[in-house]
Amino acid sequence: MRLINPILYKCAYALLLTCCILLQASTQLHAQKIYKEPEKASVSFRISPALWLSESRFNELLDLFDRYKGVTDELTFFTSATHPPLPLDVFRERMTILKLRMQAARKRGYAAGVNILSTIGHHEENLENSLHGAYTHVTDVEGRISKGSYCPNDTSFQQYIREVYRLMVRAEPDYIWIDDDVRLAGHMPVILTCFCNNCMDIFEKETGKKYTRTDIVLLSSQGLVLQKLSVRLAWLQHNRNTIHRLFSMIEKEVHQLKPAMPLGFMTGDRFFEGYDFAEWAQTLSGNGHAEVRWRPGGGYYVDNNTAELAGKSHDIGRQVSVLPKDVVSIQSEIENFPYQRLKKAANIVALEAASHIAAGCTGAAFNVLSFYNEPLDEYEPLVAKLYQSRAFFDRMVKSLGRKELSGVSVLWDKNSYATININEGKWLSGGNPVIRPEVYETGIPAGYNYKNASVIMLDKNSVYTLSDIQIKNLLSKGVYMSAEALQQLNEMGYGALTGFKVVDTASADRIEQFTGHTLNGLFAGRERDNRQSFYREPVYSLQKTDNAAEALSKLTDYARRDKGNITMGVFENRLGGRICVAGYYPWSYMGNLSKSSQIKNVFRWLSRENLPGYIASFHKMNLWIRAPGNNNLALAFSNASFDPARDIVLMLRTSFKSIKIVNMNCEETKISSSGEDGPYQKFVIPYTAPWEMQLVIAAP
Repeated sequence: MRLINPILYKCAYALLLTCCILLQASTQLHAQKIYKEPEKASVSFRISPALWLSESRFNELLDLFDRYKGVTDELTFFTSATHPPLPLDVFRERMTILKLRMQAARKRGYAAGVNILSTIGHHEENLENSLHGAYTHVTDVEGRISKGSYCPNDTSFQQYIREVYRLMVRAEPDYIWIDDDVRLAGHMPVILTCFCNNCMDIFEKETGKKYTRTDIVLLSSQGLVLQKLSVRLAWLQHNRNTIHRLFSMIEKEVHQLKPAMPLGFMTGDRFFEGYDFAEWAQTLSGNGHAEVRWRPGGGYYVDNNTAELAGKSHDIGRQVSVLPKDVVSIQSEIENFPYQRLKKAANIVALEAASHIAAGCTGAAFNVLSFYNEPLDEYEPLVAKLYQSRAFFDRMVKSLGRKELSGVSVLWDKNSYATININEGKWLSGGNPVIRPEVYETGIPAGYNYKNASVIMLDKNSVYTLSDIQIKNLLSKGVYMSAEALQQLNEMGYGALTGFKVVDTASADRIEQFTGHTLNGLFAGRERDNRQSFYREPVYSLQKTDNAAEALSKLTDYARRDKGNITMGVFENRLGGRICVAGYYPWSYMGNLSKSSQIKNVFRWLSRENLPGYIASFHKMNLWIRAPGNNNLALAFSNASFDPARDIVLMLRTSFKSIKIVNMNCEETKISSSGEDGPYQKFVIPYTAPWEMQLVIAAP
């Protein structure tokens, strides 16, 4: 064997070592340059063509913002008011006008950028005046199409995309936002896409196997769980690859014309797309060479269902939790659709922005103004309210920063969509694989990264994408699970770690009755009747499989006869994990005093006294807690009720003896501890108005 010349080897090694050192130094420098805790909220208003195509109309808008100087930092201009892609000649004409409008905005002191409403298209709307051409439409698994949306893997259509992004860059925006039409689910009238011939050919190359659309349906829905999962996981990876390729193309097109152009992506929950936010952010940054922004969102377009407000915050918190730390500008979607002023109250719009900041955002993107030709004075009270609230948004962002939330998290990951209907067999029918647990409304702190959570919540199907090591690690922690999750874990061979098994189910006329267990406190014998015969949600009777397991509640009927030995219980396993199994409405209808009190005791026990805090009093509250650093503690909570909340008992795991309460008018109140309970300090907050957010700061 011929040996490598030692001198050449040493030179090559030295060169390689030097390159590694320089690369490491460059990476460290980049991290220091890009990642900086925000000092204030990042706020923009999204502006429809109805407000900028006309110069006089646009000047009216600028005058409105000037009357409330500071309400926004940025004006973000929609390219269209309807949701399919625009014809190229129309797009070109609009960029010519928009270049002038952005120049005028900058002269007034506003940053100005473009929001391309449709890259591939949202859905069928205004088709007569939208893009036409020999392009492939997104296609569902049955071969149906959306005429308003195009396949991102169509090479001909990609040429159109390249041209519209070049046109945007030449209009000289300060940034470009990619709207959330870049998705593969929800292109009305079809749901899950794209299964066109181009995409099926790509999937064949990725997997090395030939599939038809019928094959995908059958193989993802029939057979053993592992067999179904293999096809589902492969398709999710295919979807990730599709979006990655599109973003890679866009990034190269934009940054070869303007290397430092910030790109932003607007998202909702993207489970079917594979939820690869970290990878997509890296791609859009050109591997770290340009700023990336994010706009998480999804739903809550009108305020007639106020419970959806916090639900959207939890969805947004989940989206933010997987973003890289160098994504600092995170503007939540605040959208009052269909843009009619009275569809959402002004104070609710302000609260929504604050709630999303509490869940992890660093700002807000307000899409709340007219898309039509109404007088702007109709919207001025809303702008005035947001102007009044701006200082509070800034204070929240400065206090909460980009630090991870600490609390209780649902188990989920980027493969969660593969588990939908895994036992029932029907996969490609839509749906959300993640629950919205009502336990958060009791004042339990919300978290979104289960790996760092104080307690992890498991529902059915959630463990199927985890390895054996991951499941055992999970069961060595604090876990609150439904009876359905218990069944699946036991069937997978983890029964020795769960403490219980399901022995019966019932669909009507069952009541939960509390035992005398210490975790029930003073509420032994109290009941929770969720009127099961109305909702027909099954409830479960449990049986101990280990003598160390303990019952917290049982089932009775309306004659108060025992109908199940146990329906909720706790167990500490040999791994040191603490388990609670709930067989009676584990995720909903927890609005009575006894259940609200019990669940807080249970979560505190499950966490081994490591909950960062909770609302101990009987109030409908949402709570988010972070530790920004320097031994400070910062959190926010909202009164999710139409009633004022008085004497709110906030328990914080801290050594601080006093806290500052900051309301939405930025008025401060200092509150001293009323005593201790183990590692927790007790603070009594006198008053919070209905639908109000409060910021809490503890500092030396």
